[in-house]
Amino acid sequence: MSLFLVTMTVKTTLNQDLKEEREKVPFVVEEFTNWFHGGEANVKDKRYLENLIVNNSELKLDLDMSYMSHKEKYEEAVRRATIALKLFKKLREEGFGGANFFEKILLPFSSVLKQGSPISLQFSMFIPGLMKLATPEQQAKWVPRALNLSIIGTYAQTEMGHGTFIRGLETTSTYDPETKEFIIHSPTITAYKWWPGGLGHTVNHAIVFAQLYSLGKHHGLHPFIVQLRDEETHKPREGITIGEIGNKVGFNTVNNGFLGFDKVRIPLSHMLMKNAEIRENGEFVKNQSSILNYGTMTHVRVGIVRDMASLIARAVTIAMRYSIVRRQSPIDPNQPEPKVIEHITQQMKIFPLMAKVFAVKYSADNLMRMYLKVTSEIERGDLERLPELHALSCCLKAVSSNEAVQAVETLRLACGGHGFLTSSGFHDLYTNCTAAQTYEGENTVMLLQTARYLIKVWGQALSGKKLPPTVAYLQNYKQGNDRNKWNPSINGILMALQTTTSEKVALAYKHLEARKKLYSAEEAANQTGVELLKVAELHCQSFLLQSTIEMVEKCTPKVSLQLANVLRDILELYAVDLALRFLGDLLQFNNITSNDVEHLQQRMELALKSLRNSALGIVDGFDFPDYVLSSTLGAYDGNVYERLLEAAKKSPLNHEDVNKSFHLYLKPFIKSNL
Repeated sequence: MSLFLVTMTVKTTLNQDLKEEREKVPFVVEEFTNWFHGGEANVKDKRYLENLIVNNSELKLDLDMSYMSHKEKYEEAVRRATIALKLFKKLREEGFGGANFFEKILLPFSSVLKQGSPISLQFSMFIPGLMKLATPEQQAKWVPRALNLSIIGTYAQTEMGHGTFIRGLETTSTYDPETKEFIIHSPTITAYKWWPGGLGHTVNHAIVFAQLYSLGKHHGLHPFIVQLRDEETHKPREGITIGEIGNKVGFNTVNNGFLGFDKVRIPLSHMLMKNAEIRENGEFVKNQSSILNYGTMTHVRVGIVRDMASLIARAVTIAMRYSIVRRQSPIDPNQPEPKVIEHITQQMKIFPLMAKVFAVKYSADNLMRMYLKVTSEIERGDLERLPELHALSCCLKAVSSNEAVQAVETLRLACGGHGFLTSSGFHDLYTNCTAAQTYEGENTVMLLQTARYLIKVWGQALSGKKLPPTVAYLQNYKQGNDRNKWNPSINGILMALQTTTSEKVALAYKHLEARKKLYSAEEAANQTGVELLKVAELHCQSFLLQSTIEMVEKCTPKVSLQLANVLRDILELYAVDLALRFLGDLLQFNNITSNDVEHLQQRMELALKSLRNSALGIVDGFDFPDYVLSSTLGAYDGNVYERLLEAAKKSPLNHEDVNKSFHLYLKPFIKSNL
């Protein structure tokens, strides 16, 4: 049992059902926690940060923020964010976390504000943007100020009229060689920047993307650092129209904003010139590929995939603990009501999603390793693997966020009516997941970008070229072999997925080429869009399974036998569930019989049984303290009903026995009907 969790729960009595279930866990939870979080030192740092937050009286709230007005939520978000940042700034000055400082504080910082922070883009996009887009001289000027928070920034790319289609952005930056300034302008209402986090009322600087014009020539989209507000008064600078975009489905403390420019002048030195520059005479010089201007977006997508794993893990933790405490619907009418988790249908809702946490997390880790390697190669001028990285980050972002939304909703439903309460914790998890489906690239567009890459490399495979690592499997099937013989092993399931992906790429390529004879290349791609989406999704699912296989193969020799068996059970469940979910696609190109499908179903049921006693230990091992889960249903002590009533009593409507609406409206109405 986690020592940290014990310290968090000693003041309450553990629910007896949860206590008994924890005694059945066949592995040491602390060993799992250390493995899952990358080592004992990481767990120690994580818990240290969490304790700093949970024990800080200024960060505690008596009233849940869901009861606050929109304005009150924002003001409270700024207050709490600044307190947390003071804590983290002191830690950084003391050397905590070293080079991984920002990565270590992300989850604790996000847990302070369930609906997002108005200052989060400072760390996720503004500082990374400066590091990737600015010259060394510019970095020396801006990065220290951003790190010590003497300026607060955001990343202003998306506009009201264009998001993922960045070539369509309308904001202009025209160089004036006489004054050595750029003139930033919004020529239309649709050119207003729209959506950047913190832009509404929080930040005073932004990295702004605009179409560059110099000496009458257009040079494409480039980044500029623009001061938006006075650093002393915080009032908008002349020529700048700025504000917040209003209430959203979720993320209502992020302070997303709009931004319009009316011929705002900035110095020549404020163009971020690592990849291209304008000289004083107006000459344009391209230093590297313009696609490198969007490297920050790729980095953010890696973070999104990691976030989706964490959000699913939190939802699984809530549903699993509640399913042990909740008793309902006798299986045998002559027996007492069982724990809900005893129903196989409940296990089927929870356990495969628990396994998905591992697939998404370790795919994100693989993607991060690839990102670091490729960016290192880019610094040396080698851009060969950049398209591969971009394609993989696009499909992983899309698939992980889509599946996270489905997972959180499934787990909410698994908690019955109580899951519908905001206090259950599912509301914020769901809105955070669904927001990720559209920010940093709308998911359909992301999948189509991956598909375009797959079509391109398929053409390369046909011509005999060697393919990059994540798509190398396509070369094995480029001749369009006969139907693949079904191999029911886990590696066989992976091979079947890769075969199916390859064959569907081949079909999409064939249909695309045929349509090019009738339409333009662009319209042909549009006509083939449905096939292309499926191709990209299957490619991503193959990568998710391959990452999970590699994770288990790598880790099982290094952990105890008991934990190794659990990891193998997780892999078995994930692979079999994946095969059953995509059975229709697999059947098209693999010799799968009715008996094979029956066997897969039997394996699924056996995998559920194998994980029955391990599941609670796994979610405990994720090591989410109660304040992070913020759930009446998922607290470690399992006192669900006491917490539900306590949360209900905190509703402002319960602060008085009789609400004034009774005397103003109900009573006169009732009397009028006598």
